[in-house]
Amino acid sequence: MKKITIAIDGFSSTGKSTVAKQLAKHLGYVYVDTGAMYRAVTYYAMQKGLINKEIFNTEALISDLPKITISFKFNEDKGFAEVYLNNENIEKQIRTLEVSSFVSQVAAVSQVRKKLVEQQQNMGKDKGVVMDGRDIGTVVFPDAELKLFMTASAETRAQRRYDELIERGDKIEYEAVLKNVQERDYIDSNRKDSPLVKADEAIKFDNSNMTLKEQFEEILKLVNQTISN
Repeated sequence: MKKITIAIDGFSSTGKSTVAKQLAKHLGYVYVDTGAMYRAVTYYAMQKGLINKEIFNTEALISDLPKITISFKFNEDKGFAEVYLNNENIEKQIRTLEVSSFVSQVAAVSQVRKKLVEQQQNMGKDKGVVMDGRDIGTVVFPDAELKLFMTASAETRAQRRYDELIERGDKIEYEAVLKNVQERDYIDSNRKDSPLVKADEAIKFDNSNMTLKEQFEEILKLVNQTISN
């Protein structure tokens, strides 16, 4: 069976990572969570005091990029690859709402995108990869055999994210999560470098009213059709 590249783009909290992990596991493909890579750089910037509600020292972050190494290591107990920043496991630290509130600003920095896009292209050069993010089908792998664009209402996505955070034990208000989702949508769609747009040939997939099982089954059909063509 031939291997393909599957590019899944879309807005935040549309379930891209969840279905991408399922697909990769089912197909025996490599899964790359590009959003986690941008979160890792954001976490680095936060730890170094380069970004907060008052300032964003982009020059210092750009200068520090050579010091930043992002890698993935498979956790057999959890069944997925966790994110490491300079050999430190930061999988839990990067999933907070605080990181979410700054990640779109960091991802808008051209030098950051250039560094991470090159790494992403290298990780998927042999095909057999499922990659999700904001610009996979338009910039990272414009020749991907299957491109999906995930969408859902802001309210639906905020509720999903809120439920995740509450399950983790975070204390947060739904309104704060909704505001974060809306702000990220605006920044992601309006940045100068690689804004979030649907690739011309991407299949739009609205999962507002779908269960995870329904979503996986529908997308798997598209994958099998693409592989058999």
